Amino acid sequence: MGFCTSLFLLLASLSTILAQDVEDVKLIVNATAVVADTDPNFICATIDWWPHDKCDYNHCPWGYSSATNLDLSHPLLVKAVQAFKHLRIRIGGSLQDQVKYNVGNLKSPCHPFAKMKDGLFGFSKGCLHMNRWDELNHFFSKTGALMTFGLNALHGRHQIKKGVWGGDWDSINANDLINYTVSKGYQIDSWEFGNELSGKGIGASVGVEQYGKDLIKLKAMIEKLYKNFHSKPLLVAPGGFYDKEWFAKLLKVSGSNVVNVMTHHIYNLGAGIDPHLAKKILDPHYLSRVSETFSNLKQTIQTNGPWASAWVGESGGAYNSGGRHVSDTFINSFWYLDQLGMAAKYNTKVYCRQTLIGGNYGLLNTTTFAPNPDYYSALMWHRLMGQGVLAVDSDVSPFLRSYAHCSKGRAGVTLLLINLSNHTDYKINVETSTGINPHVKDRTSKGEISFAQGLKKTVLWVGSKSTDEALSREEYHLTPKDGDIRSKTMILNGKQVELTDGGDIPALDSLLLDVNSPISIAPLSIKFIVFPNFNAPGCK
Repeated sequence: MGFCTSLFLLLASLSTILAQDVEDVKLIVNATAVVADTDPNFICATIDWWPHDKCDYNHCPWGYSSATNLDLSHPLLVKAVQAFKHLRIRIGGSLQDQVKYNVGNLKSPCHPFAKMKDGLFGFSKGCLHMNRWDELNHFFSKTGALMTFGLNALHGRHQIKKGVWGGDWDSINANDLINYTVSKGYQIDSWEFGNELSGKGIGASVGVEQYGKDLIKLKAMIEKLYKNFHSKPLLVAPGGFYDKEWFAKLLKVSGSNVVNVMTHHIYNLGAGIDPHLAKKILDPHYLSRVSETFSNLKQTIQTNGPWASAWVGESGGAYNSGGRHVSDTFINSFWYLDQLGMAAKYNTKVYCRQTLIGGNYGLLNTTTFAPNPDYYSALMWHRLMGQGVLAVDSDVSPFLRSYAHCSKGRAGVTLLLINLSNHTDYKINVETSTGINPHVKDRTSKGEISFAQGLKKTVLWVGSKSTDEALSREEYHLTPKDGDIRSKTMILNGKQVELTDGGDIPALDSLLLDVNSPISIAPLSIKFIVFPNFNAPGCK
């Protein structure tokens, strides 16, 4: 074992000794069957439409990060997306339903967004020129990203009263855009209809009967324009906050196999200006409240539209551009990774983070394009957590969050641990659902077999060699620089995570540890643990 690794383990041990409390806990991972499945590209991020003069609380954090003006040639942006191989990116947001597409027979002027007192969200209608659409598609092709594009669902409607819009959707402009897209051979993974128009809406709303009728029209349009394609883009809707009655009725009105994906938005931390954001993030009871939304949506789909799946189409934690000095710091990863784990457990197929870049909650810094801590959290989830979700039972404090998945791209199981406590170090005893304990010390001198030998005998673990040393685990321990949870710098296994001298995304290397060594997690830290030899029948 190298000096750096030994030093890190020594320091980790010291942090355990200095912690106010040490608590022994037991986690039972049931790897005999998966309880849910995610999409292979579960991690998703958004690109919004907000102009540089979009401001909240006397702060304007968007810069040039919108779909119309983002520097798509910036090397850090390209490398950050390519690191995921196929990152799903959703283009959409509040101004989506005011975007006109400068293509075909558009009869009205097509101008950029501008501040307008009486406009929806304080802005005029905006414009997407086809040269920019070309640039966006070339960027997606170059980086291997998958595109979900949000269509303007208010086009042609009129305002009935404040916040309520009626009338048929004018599909001509959208039809021309999709037709142009098909003619150019651009690959679109999914078309989304509208943004936050469901239920009472945010800024604007459309009745569910009308919405369902217009979705049937859009589905027919997609089927016609992609008639010569074996695989057609998904139809995604409604991209709004979950409303049980509205969502259920939309599935009934639109009918079987019209909507492929039901998207909902989550901002469960409240307003970005809330001085209690950090407190909420570290409160396990507050974080768990949103599980009711995931559970209810899952039931709504099972009951009313089992052909559809659930996505989180947009989630930034705190709304109105996120929280300054919170959403872009280490502490936000406690919320973010917990959300990913919780969403997956309730059979959410895709989780779109607001944003890839822009606002205070971007995965990338709006000015420098350098990754914020949550970028690395997302990348590690993407690389380590596979599609199959496994059940984890525990007798642990709610301050220790635990999620298990089949490992990605290989055999084994990956465990995610999140310690929200600021004073408790958890000593973790991981067991399989059949009762085998992965952390029993070697007691062969007392006539008992070692854990590794027991694993081979019980065929719960498969080692490539016949020695105990062949059985190991990989750990990725995430902490903030200098112990400051508001730090914008992440520490991985004792080393600062930063771009290489050449501006590349750094290697995110694990610590390789003997499987018999004890597992612990320090206060206010996060750990991914990969058990590559874990024989998980449910993952096959």
